[in-house]
Order: sequence, then C-alpha cells, then structure tokens
Amino acid sequence: MNSSDFRRLLERASGLHQRGQLAEAEELYRRVLASRPRQFEAQHLLGVLRAQQGRYAEALSLVGAAVEMNPGSVGALADYGLILHKLGRQAEALAQLDRALALKPEYPAALNNRGNVLSELGRFDEALASYDRALAIRPDHLDALNNRGNALMALERHDEALASYDKVLSLQPDHVHALGNRGNALAALGRHDEALLSYARAVAIWPQHADALYGRGNVLAQLKRYDEALASYDRVLAANPDHAEALDNRGNVLLQLRRYEAALASYERALAIKPDYAGALNNRGTALKYLKRYDEAIASYDRALAIKPDFADALYNRGNALKEVKRYEEAVAAYEQARAIDPRHLDAYGLIDAVAAVCDWPRGARVAAELPRQIATGNPSVTPFAFLAYSDDPLLQLQCAKNYANDIAMGLLPAPGRRPGIRRDKVRVAYLSANFRRHPMSYLMASMFELHDRNRFEVTGLSYGQDDGSDIRERVVRAFDRFVDVRTQSDDEVARLIGDREVDILVELQGFTQDGRPGIVLRRPAPIQVSYLGFPGTLGTDAIDYVIADATVLPPEQERFYAEKVARLPDTYYVTDSLAPVPGPPPSRSAAGLPERGFVFCCFNNNYKINAVIFDVWMRLLQSVDGSVLWLLRDNPAAERNLRSEAQARSVDPRRLVFAGRVDPRAHLARHRLADLFLDTLPCNAHTTATDALWAGLPVLTCPGQSFAARVAASVLYAIGLPELVTQNLAEYEARARRLATDRSELSALREKLACNRQTYPLFDTPRFCRHMEAAYMTMWERCLRGEPPESFSVPPIAMPAAQ
Repeated sequence: MNSSDFRRLLERASGLHQRGQLAEAEELYRRVLASRPRQFEAQHLLGVLRAQQGRYAEALSLVGAAVEMNPGSVGALADYGLILHKLGRQAEALAQLDRALALKPEYPAALNNRGNVLSELGRFDEALASYDRALAIRPDHLDALNNRGNALMALERHDEALASYDKVLSLQPDHVHALGNRGNALAALGRHDEALLSYARAVAIWPQHADALYGRGNVLAQLKRYDEALASYDRVLAANPDHAEALDNRGNVLLQLRRYEAALASYERALAIKPDYAGALNNRGTALKYLKRYDEAIASYDRALAIKPDFADALYNRGNALKEVKRYEEAVAAYEQARAIDPRHLDAYGLIDAVAAVCDWPRGARVAAELPRQIATGNPSVTPFAFLAYSDDPLLQLQCAKNYANDIAMGLLPAPGRRPGIRRDKVRVAYLSANFRRHPMSYLMASMFELHDRNRFEVTGLSYGQDDGSDIRERVVRAFDRFVDVRTQSDDEVARLIGDREVDILVELQGFTQDGRPGIVLRRPAPIQVSYLGFPGTLGTDAIDYVIADATVLPPEQERFYAEKVARLPDTYYVTDSLAPVPGPPPSRSAAGLPERGFVFCCFNNNYKINAVIFDVWMRLLQSVDGSVLWLLRDNPAAERNLRSEAQARSVDPRRLVFAGRVDPRAHLARHRLADLFLDTLPCNAHTTATDALWAGLPVLTCPGQSFAARVAASVLYAIGLPELVTQNLAEYEARARRLATDRSELSALREKLACNRQTYPLFDTPRFCRHMEAAYMTMWERCLRGEPPESFSVPPIAMPAAQ
C-alpha cells in the first residue's frame, strides 16, 4: 500500500467514524495497522473508538501506545486522560490532561475534560475555572457549557447553572443532556412544573434518557404524585436496570404508598448493585421499621453508619427504631449524635418524647427551653403529641400543631372540591383509626359503635392498623355496618375510597398520635371532618371542621386556640364502655410487690407524663405520710432507674417506689383495688387511666392545667359527681392528698360515694353518651345541608328513659 492509498484509507475510516459507523471504521483502522503497526493516527483513533464503545481497558492500551509513539500529541494526551477518567483513575487522568495543556494551554477539549476530572474529584471550584477557560477560548463549546452548569449545581449556584443550560439550548435546542440538567436546576429552585416540562422535552427526544426520567421521578415524588413517580423510576430501570439511585428512590415512593415489602425488595436490589450505598441501607432500615422488624432495622442503620459515620438521617432513624423497642437511652444518644452533626435537621427534636420517657429531667429541661423558639420559627420536628408532656400553653400547642400539619400537607395533591351534603335516610359516619385492636380506644368505644341508632346512621370502620386477632378486634368489627381494612392503601387511595363511598361525616380517631395518618383527612375527602378522642387538642388545620369536647376540657375562652370549631357534649367528651367487666378480686399485696401495711399512692400514667414538679409533690407526700409508698407503672428500665435516683436525691428511700409490670386489662383493673388514692399528673393528665381507676373504685385526685390534655381528669371527675377531687393548684392538690392519706374516714366516704355514683352518673352511661354524640353529628349535618359553614355549638342534655 503506497502512501496515497494509505492516506485515503485513513481519511475514509475517519469519515465513517465521525458519522457513527463504528464497525466499518474499525475494520479500516485495522487494515491500516495491519500494514503499518505503529501508525500513530490509526492507533489513536481506534482507541477513541473503543472508548466510545465503553471498552475502556482496550482503549487505554491503544491510546497509551499512541502517546508513547508521539508524546507531543496534545489530542492523544487529552484522550488518554479522558479514558483514565472513565476508568476512575482520576489522579492519573488529571496528570495526562495537565501534560496536554502544558503543550497547548488554549485547548478547549482538554480544558473541558480537565474540568470533568476535577468535578469527579469533588473540586468543583477548580472545575468551574477550567470550564470557564475553555469557554473563554470557544464560547459555543456545548459540552463545556453543559458541564459548567453541572459544576454550578454541585456548588448549589442553581440560578447560574440554569443560565448555563439555557445558553446550551439557545445554541442547540434539542441538546438532550442540557434539557435533563435544566430540569434538575429548575427542580432545585422549586420550579417543579417547569422542571417537568424540561424533562418531558428531553424524554420526547430520547425516550430512554435515564437521567431525565430519574429527575422527573424525583420531582413527582416531591410533589407527592407517587404513582407517576413510580412509573418514571420503572422507565429508568427499563433503560438501565443497574441504576441503584433509581431503585433507592423507587423504594422511597413505595414506602409512601404503604407497600413496605415491595419497598424493601427495591432497596435490596439497589444494594445488590452497590453494597456500600449508605442511603439505601438507611432507607432499607426504615422499610424494616414499618414492617416492625426492629432489630433488622437497627442493624441496617448500623451498616449505613459504618460506611458514613456522620449520616444524620441514619442516626435519627436509628433513634426512632430504638424508641420503638423502648431502648430509650440508646435512642437519645443517637438523636444527640445526629443533632451534633446537623442541628438544623428536620427531625432535630425527635428526641423530646424519648427524653420524657426515661424521666431524664435535667436533659428534658434543656430541651424544653429550646422548644418555644423552635415552635415560633415553624420547626415541624417538635411533634404535637410529644409537646403535650412539656407544656400546657394553648397558644404554643396551636402553633406546634399548625407547623406539623402544614409540613404534612405541603405538596399534597389538590383536594377535590368540597362535596355538598346529600340528604338521605341515614347519615353515613365513618371512623378512621389504626387502633381497632387491643388498644384503649377500642375498649372505650366498642359499646358506642354497637349502640349507634341504625335507623338514623350507617356506621363504617376504616382501619389502617394491624389485625391482632384479639377478642376486642372481633367485637369492634362486628359493631360496624361495614369494616374496611385499608392499611395497604396509600393516603390518596383511602381518601378516594371515602369520597367514593360518599361518607358524610369522617371521624378522625388518631390525630397526631403514634401510627396516625393525618395525610388522609388533610386531603379533605368528606363534607364534614371531626377530630375525636385520639389527640387531646387542636390539629391546627382547617381540614378538620369540628373537635369534640366539653366545657371543662375546652371552655369558650380557649376557642381562639383552635383551628376547629367546637362541638361540646353536655357531661363529658370522654366515652366509656358501660359493658366493661367489673373488676374481680385483687391479688394480694405481696403478689403485687406492695408492703402489707401502709398507704398506697398510685399513678398508672405512662412514665413520660411524670415531671420534676409533680414528683416533688409526691416525694413530700411520702415524707409526710409514714409507711406510704408510691405505686407506678413499669415502662422501661431507664425511667425506673432515674425515678429511684430522683427519689434518693429528695431524701426518700428509693424502695418506697414500687413498679407494676404490665398485665392483661382485667388483671390491671383488679389490682387498682390495692391502691388508696390515684395521683394525677400535670401538664398531661390521666385519660383512660383515670376512667380505669374510677371504674375500679379508686378515687383520682387531679389539678387541671390550661390546655385540653391538662383538663381531662377534671372532666371525668365532674361527670361522675366528684368535684371535690378537682383541685385548683398544686398546693391545694398536695394538701388534699395529705389529708385523704391521713383521714381514713374522709377517704372511705369518697370511695362509697364513687361506688354509688358509678351506677348513676353520666360517666359510665354509654347509651346516654351515644345519644349526645349522635345529636352533635346531626347538628353538624343539618348545618352542612343548609349550606352553612361549621360553627361552635353545645349539645343540650338528653333526658334518658328511667331504667325498668
């Protein structure tokens, strides 16, 4: 082959290469090299072709040989650096590109590739400078403009990144990578609708554009359009089955859709591809936590933290899982570590209930001092239920609830237009809860569900909690006209179901308590929405029309602290079951761990309700009443240890604190009879524990506070005709407790009065309560039918027929 033939062959190969006909170009390059094995251009260009095919090891060998043949070739050095970059050998790549630029400082392609290597090394400021040098030489260098935008994105200079992508698109409107990246910039700027349009343009040009589909999925997930997000991630995976990030985010969407097993499988696929993916390990832990596989969840978080020790999300989530298994001290330690790493983390105050649960009052006081400021600034991580144990300030509680509700509601799909009331023979009432199981709510409300007037009401139970197979679960299911298990359905699906069934009044029984799903009611699926029983306070949102209350827990002057209107029942808002079993004989004192003699003060409230102020009162009572003991509920070892230590610090023998383990409900009611006086807590009162004590015949002494949760015990005491057990301040509370402990005749008279009133006063009259609740529903419904907005009202007492 003479020189002119050789040159023509090489030019033909190069032309085919430029037109993308790689197989044909490769054949011609090989023919050149067969006759001239050390021909530099063929060696170099065949290496570039191999790199384009993704065969980087062969490309490196070929281009490396070309560089050896011609060390002064700027193009070969630049391409050699690029291939090293693709192989992840960034330091070597940078060295080769610097060699090329030393020979030709004004070489735009090498400057662009150098910027890519610096970006890969996380040196984004230097990368940006390299791209800018390339663009100063060649302002229309599309790759440099696009990559410059990527560096600006990494530096969180999103507006400038957007401008860089727009410059690319002004030069080449169908630049598919710039369109996808522009979507990312718009998403980072919160311009979600524009981002989706940019992704759509990219995908229209290239339907398998995995990065654009991935970005689109992320934006749809942010907008809580989960079904669409899932479809977008599935398209990513059809184009690139090994896209670990898409698998991870797909799992996150499945979590939101309550498809926990499927989410776990998605995370497992991501980890099979990328075993050291800390984010997927963290999210896997959360899926396991939702599946109540807590030990496995903690292990998954630990694996994430072994890879990334400063991973605040994993530390917070680990704290949440530890809290579920009552390893509260470890949970607090995890939260504190996370706060030290990221004090402004969304869940920075997730620790407040764990601190309260272990009765760590010094730490609790430090945290409590921060809470008013955090609530005032809108921090949603101060959860309303946990805050009840720290403060009874109704204004702070309202703001706390608003913060929390607004955070959940942010980005929800637009609620359907409010359906008008439809007059029909029966009002359709649906009760929504996770606790149709062995739980106080079911024990309290089962009788009322059964007693609803079926001539006027059609009653549905919507359950998103576990089916524990218990007797109370079976009873509750039978009590409803319809019972629907919706736990595997998303909030949006449940809201649509409520609308499709034309529910007239939706009663939210969970609120901001454990396992609650407020996202359902926040979608506004029913014409009337009511908050009852589960959360003792405002939910802070106008998505709830009414809160069921009474004049004690929510007096008229406190209505300004509620987002809802108030439906006041005449006796008490607190429902009980008059068919509950009468407590049997108690165990012996010794069997219960109590001394054979001595006065027994009792408080079976959860330990988190006990604080230093009320404990000071209790310890003074023990000091002043010889031989007395304080009988408390055993919840967790740390709380027991801390409470005994606090008693010791107040010069009270820690052995005078006796802890009762958890037993079945009947045995628990029976052992109340061993106690002499139930001492209530403040600012969060006894609720079910108060009615349990009164049903068992044990007097309850309370001191009301300023908020709903701090006034419940007073409400039930008034409803059973024992106003003398409602004190006005802690000094009176302490004096009354001391007098009752030292004057057995007064206490005996109280117990006799309680035994008599239990049969005749409204507290345990479930039929009367049910008629009052139904009257409230009808008042709400008639207003709705007239097209009138919700308004506060009081239900007048209903005269019940005398017992035959």
